[in-house]
Amino acid sequence: MGRAYQNRKESMAKTAAAKTKVYSKFGREIYMCAKSGGIDPDGNLALRGLIDRAKKAQVPAHVIDKAIDKAKGGGGEDYAAARYEGYGPGNCMVIVDCLTDNPNRTFGDVRFAFTKTKSKIGTPGAVAHMFDHCAIFAFRGEDEEAVLESLMEADVDVQDIESEDGMITVFTPNTEFAKARQALVDAFPDIDFETDEIQFLPKTTSPIEGDDIPMFEKFLDMLNELDDVQNVFHNAELPEESE
Repeated sequence: MGRAYQNRKESMAKTAAAKTKVYSKFGREIYMCAKSGGIDPDGNLALRGLIDRAKKAQVPAHVIDKAIDKAKGGGGEDYAAARYEGYGPGNCMVIVDCLTDNPNRTFGDVRFAFTKTKSKIGTPGAVAHMFDHCAIFAFRGEDEEAVLESLMEADVDVQDIESEDGMITVFTPNTEFAKARQALVDAFPDIDFETDEIQFLPKTTSPIEGDDIPMFEKFLDMLNELDDVQNVFHNAELPEESE
């Protein structure tokens, strides 16, 4: 599981430059999270985690405050989650998570990114079964046993835990996100999460080679430039020199 996560991290770093809409993406996600779970970060753990991540991504405070204020008003846009699956360049498997106020527009935009790069959008569930839907927590620390013990005491289902180079990474089912995060915060009040989010991790990887490499990069760029796209998950494994 760790190797898949490492590939995912490298892929995210590689495509971060394409995320020109990072503020609006965080704003939209914070708005949705606050609207559905409450505007108080102390009572809405998912919102607290989102705000922490936004701050680490250097999203200005006014962007965060505006999204929460909008949720407080109860009006404004009504976004819905949409997920698209398919096969990208080199036949890699791809999951595209979106938040949209116009599903027809979003589907058309995502489908265009697929068709423009000789990829194929599939039906719901086409590739999701080949990914683990995980909550991932990564933070500085050395005592793996103490971390595991605190999670077990809170009755959290831990799928995997790793300790490497002073960094502990915990994997739990996506449904355990809030419970696991609370257990870690309770046990280690000074904890500073480098990662605390839900991701799709591929069970297997698919090497991307030759002409498929620039096509794959174009594919990711096209998706990441769409306002409605929040996250792109894939099982592509690029040669080290192109990462």
